[in-house]
Amino acid sequence: METILWALIGFFSGALPFSVIAGYLAGRVDIRNFGDRNPGSTNVLRAVGLRWAIPAFLLDYLKGAIPVSIVYLLRHDSGWSLAPIALAPILGHAFSPFLLGRGGKAVAVTFGVWTALTLGAGPTTLGLLLGLSFTVLNHSAWALILAFTLFGGFIIPYYAPGQPVFALIWLGNLIILAFKHRQDLSSAPRLRRIIKRSDHRA
Repeated sequence: METILWALIGFFSGALPFSVIAGYLAGRVDIRNFGDRNPGSTNVLRAVGLRWAIPAFLLDYLKGAIPVSIVYLLRHDSGWSLAPIALAPILGHAFSPFLLGRGGKAVAVTFGVWTALTLGAGPTTLGLLLGLSFTVLNHSAWALILAFTLFGGFIIPYYAPGQPVFALIWLGNLIILAFKHRQDLSSAPRLRRIIKRSDHRA
């Protein structure tokens, strides 16, 4: 029963559309009319600027970090029941009932959840892998999926042997990210040109 309760708390925490709210507070702007129409902090940046994008990102991050931290760090729950609790904020953000199921792409909340589970190690590793992937691939969705797939190579050997539920959380998180980016992933990934050919002129 406690697992269901905390999963619901996490889901509705994740479902809070802070980025959409930020757009309206900044000037009655619907950020879903900008960019890729995603209700996330990137479109807050496009629509109303950095001043509102930073708090929107932090709130999306915290709505994953706080409920999972309470369960994992304060209640010391590391059994299989941790999986639905950890995935709940990500699902809430991705399929927010406050947005009729059309939530965001769940990147910021993913960082929040893995901060709660691994403190600084997880988000730092994932951030570095994202940076590496973006230098290799000229496609943001494929870069994200590549980075999160490689992230499993960190989580599974270092955390899963003692806490196998971490492998399940990582896999569930990967599936959600892939589903939310499915349209962008329909086009083939392209390698980024790092070194440009010099222009030889006669």
